[in-house]
Amino acid sequence: MSSPTAVAESSPLAFLTENPISSALSSLHASFRERRQALGLKNPGTVENLSREVLKDVFLNNHTFSGMRADLMKSFSMNPVFQISHAFTMGAQGLPPYTFAAVFGNDKTFMQASVDNDGQVSGRFNYRWVPGLISKMNVQLAPGSSQGQSVFTSDLDYSGDDFSASVKAFNPSVLDGALTGIFIGSYLQAVTPRLSLGLESVWQRPAAAHGPETALSYVARYASDDWIASMQFQGQGALQATFYKKIAERVEAGVDCQLTFAGGMARGGGGGMMGGGRREGITTIGAKYDFRNSTFRAQIDSQGKLSCLLEKRVAPAVTLTFAGDMDHSKNAAKLGLGVSVEAAPEDLMEMQERAAAAGEAPNTPSMPF
Repeated sequence: MSSPTAVAESSPLAFLTENPISSALSSLHASFRERRQALGLKNPGTVENLSREVLKDVFLNNHTFSGMRADLMKSFSMNPVFQISHAFTMGAQGLPPYTFAAVFGNDKTFMQASVDNDGQVSGRFNYRWVPGLISKMNVQLAPGSSQGQSVFTSDLDYSGDDFSASVKAFNPSVLDGALTGIFIGSYLQAVTPRLSLGLESVWQRPAAAHGPETALSYVARYASDDWIASMQFQGQGALQATFYKKIAERVEAGVDCQLTFAGGMARGGGGGMMGGGRREGITTIGAKYDFRNSTFRAQIDSQGKLSCLLEKRVAPAVTLTFAGDMDHSKNAAKLGLGVSVEAAPEDLMEMQERAAAAGEAPNTPSMPF
């Protein structure tokens, strides 16, 4: 019987791997990998969450609202997570009067769907193929005359030991005879245990009659023990820099500075990437205080807009939220008052209370968000 070595030598493709060039490349790759691991680099996160500590945790952008709001939530299980909710609003700008939503999630799958009283349906589906690879899909369907506002997005994120890469597509289509939509590719690499550098490229074509537009951004992130600084520079002349500081165990602060030197890229969906020459700038400073049963956020920007938000847990299953917004330059003010009620079976509530009394986190799956 012939040995595996003899079979490999007799293979007609053996010369592809058994030659001086491939051996040198393999040795170089192994040496590079060993030195890379010796640096002790960690995954730097994604470009999308480059300034997450400031923009999503400290600032009010994802939390504030106006008018009156009530959220009623019912949890059926924690592992896997299964929850339904009813949201009622009155006088809130941009929010429908009623929305029904359902959430399901486990270690590999995350699904969320909602429908409001106007018939608008939205859904999210995330799936973790392997520990570092997650695909995401988001669909939003608008009824009747608002069908032009329907949105479809598809993401593919990969997280390595010391880098992350992502590809996103917004409303891709070939029905007009040419590829249209917005496509974003990003890459973030840890170069030292604290410093990460990356790129983000954007290609968009709103319609077949328009030519494609491209943009390139450079990003950097430096993470110390108790502070984080990040920067993103767009080739069209826009600069965004953030600084996050953990002042105390329950106190955090952040600063965001955005400067536009020329025609910047409109990432909110309106306009093209190239605009007229202009110089604009805005700086926002905010703070977050975590108390035993409440959280207070406040921020103020250089245009005179002051905002604050207080979340108070008045009972184990009841949370009150107060939001205030005062714009001195426009002489306008907004107020918001909300209540959130969570319900669950008795055995599930007892399990959560025991975990809270022991200072442990609830036994929930690591869902692919």
